[in-house]
Amino acid sequence: MTTTEVSVRVEDKLFQNRYLVDAGRAHIKVRPHTVPSPALLALLTACPARCYELNGKGQVEITVDGCVECGTCRIIGEPTGDIEWNYPRGGYGVLFKFG
Repeated sequence: MTTTEVSVRVEDKLFQNRYLVDAGRAHIKVRPHTVPSPALLALLTACPARCYELNGKGQVEITVDGCVECGTCRIIGEPTGDIEWNYPRGGYGVLFKFG
């Protein structure tokens, strides 16, 4: 009997979720900065949904569409003052397909 190895990518699992955008009311905001702090740079790789990225000016931006509200950015960026995080309004945000 042989075992078949199955490779599952995070992106494939995240695709199963849906996100209801609350237009104009992002629940996470990156505070204005000219040079990203170490905490903001850490969010580029720490966010499991990959919502953070560098723009053309070398600043960190967030796209909240697809945020799984895991709290990683709250742990890394909120205590340093680099981000402002609030819960999405009722009915908005991530909609988990499988619970």
